[in-house]
Amino acid sequence: MELERLAVLVEAARAGSLAAAARRLGISPMVATRRLAALEDDLGVRLMHRTTRSIALTPEGEAFLPHAQALLEDAAIARASVRPVGDGVSGVLRITASFPFGRKVLGPLIADLMRANPDLRVDLLLTDSIVDIVAQGIDVAVRIAALQENGLIARRVGDSPRGLFAAPSYLAEQGVPRTVADLARHQCLLITGASHWDFSRPGSTRVKAAGRFTASSVDALHQACLSGLGIANLSEWYVHDDLRRGLLVPVELTDGGPEPLSVWAVYPTTRLVAPKVRAFVAALAARLQEDQAQARMQFRPARPHPGTGT
Repeated sequence: MELERLAVLVEAARAGSLAAAARRLGISPMVATRRLAALEDDLGVRLMHRTTRSIALTPEGEAFLPHAQALLEDAAIARASVRPVGDGVSGVLRITASFPFGRKVLGPLIADLMRANPDLRVDLLLTDSIVDIVAQGIDVAVRIAALQENGLIARRVGDSPRGLFAAPSYLAEQGVPRTVADLARHQCLLITGASHWDFSRPGSTRVKAAGRFTASSVDALHQACLSGLGIANLSEWYVHDDLRRGLLVPVELTDGGPEPLSVWAVYPTTRLVAPKVRAFVAALAARLQEDQAQARMQFRPARPHPGTGT
């Protein structure tokens, strides 16, 4: 069974059309059609229903697709095992992550990874929704959450510490809160529909928060925070540059702080992880450690301004 024929089936299922599969594989649509037909002849079954506008897997195609993916994955791993170490990794690496993390962390990291691996191609899907990584053909999803490690399917690659941050102008006008209770007298910037922040502290870990401004995206909360509209609960990696430039300052409370999260690499299968995925995850873990070391150096908790109260 020829791998190039399997590749057409897998890519067509991912892309939703033979034309798109052909573009990804660097072949003509006619060649893609012939390879799929040849695969169906080899198997003696029809794998896809094809019309002029769309394709759909037959029941036989749905049953065979995971096996085709596994065969291609095994072949890629086998080839990588005999490549000289200095040659780096190759192939198409499909990653998904949130918009903020993709812009702030993955963008620069992927550029460095591709420079170090000239034969590597990357397809980055940024979305704030949780996608079906199996259906989308994703190699690795980066998720920030309080997950529990789940064997080889989810690997914890680093910390995502969170903190309270505000613009100096806001703190100069409204004062610096010293305790969790003080937050009730401040403008808290929240995701739309939220009414609490999760804190690490003795007793209740859910802290009521409210303010005049809410937004459906972290980016919008960040901009509001920069504009002096209130205090935001943000990941430290998100505000590194703002802290360095003095645009934001951290607000440290004496009796608790935002619950830290973790950064997870989530794989679609428990099978052997491809070298391209291992290289990406290793680079991400190293980058997170580096960023956190820099954050510790520049972290300076905000202190109360004389005469401003809380």
